[in-house]
Amino acid sequence: MSEAGNAQRAATIAVLVENEAGVLARVIGLFSGRGYNIDSLTVAPVDDTGRISRITVVTSGTEMVIEQIKAQLDRLVPVHKVSDLTMEGPHLTRELALIKVVGKGDDRVEALRLADAFRARVVDATTESFVFEMTGNADKIDAFCALMRPIGLAEVSRTGAVAIARGPRGLER
Repeated sequence: MSEAGNAQRAATIAVLVENEAGVLARVIGLFSGRGYNIDSLTVAPVDDTGRISRITVVTSGTEMVIEQIKAQLDRLVPVHKVSDLTMEGPHLTRELALIKVVGKGDDRVEALRLADAFRARVVDATTESFVFEMTGNADKIDAFCALMRPIGLAEVSRTGAVAIARGPRGLER
């Protein structure tokens, strides 16, 4: 096999499924049973009846592994649609993070200055800490956290990636 065939790539896969008990466990089982890693996982109902959920999985592997993942997901009974957003065209990926920074004096001023530059919002403040809310791609959140580390980064909570195709193209059943 060529070197290109062994190249790893990230994949953002959107899956429309029936919103019923055990579906998420089956999807996760597919990954864990075959040794595939999940970098990010989000799930929520997406139709007005609450019967359909969208699972967004960020994973990585060779092209062959990604194709296997998509094929195996497509074979699960409650799955309506599998879409590799990474390969199907332009898409937007975002996540939400809550970032707690503990500090006093100049560290507080610097934390607020950086938060403003990154468009992070203060959602909680005490005399010794801030909690910032930030949305963006993973690289933006990683960069903000790296800058907050020497200032007093205490805790980070992240939602995981959500993604959607750009333009009129949609994920249809």
